[in-house]
Amino acid sequence: MAITIIDYGMANLRSVQKAFAEVGETANIVSTPEAIANANHLVLPGVGAFCDAIATLRAKHFDGPIVEHIRKDKPMLGICLGLQMLFDVGYEDGEHRGLGVLAGKCVRFDVDETRGLKVPHIGWNQLEKKSESPLLAGLEAGCNVYFVHSYFVRPADAGIVATTTDYGGEFVSSIWRGNVMATQFHPEKSQRVGLKMLENFSRV
Repeated sequence: MAITIIDYGMANLRSVQKAFAEVGETANIVSTPEAIANANHLVLPGVGAFCDAIATLRAKHFDGPIVEHIRKDKPMLGICLGLQMLFDVGYEDGEHRGLGVLAGKCVRFDVDETRGLKVPHIGWNQLEKKSESPLLAGLEAGCNVYFVHSYFVRPADAGIVATTTDYGGEFVSSIWRGNVMATQFHPEKSQRVGLKMLENFSRV
């Protein structure tokens, strides 16, 4: 069954599409509410600012079909900004209402730059497994994935945390609730580990 990738103008869509192709899955890029509503496996990627992205989703009337897709418990994968927008509120350039699918907020890193830590957090870092998310099936403990972000989520419910990562302190690097899976890192840029995650998602 084909994977559906949402195009709202703020994501590296081709990289995600090609990564699914690497694991033998057809992934279609769509840009209408109707196509989102008809999806089975839905992917919400994202690169850029929370405020612009959520405003664009609403302007294109994508927010309703995304929330309905999740309400129906159909498989959903959020990537980076696509994770952050699932939550109640984001604090990038002000306070902005998210999709409200998951309770919690998205906040900026506050790191000690004297330790050589910079914002944005860019590069490879390790996952600490916290749950048996389907996305992690068949992956070894402590595997490394690729990040590019300045903000991270703080869920109200610790039970949805799938992995954490250390960057000047522990932060949530992926979540899992039912058929909703989302990552702060980029699976499509995370080589073997990321491809395994995309393969796992396609089989949910």
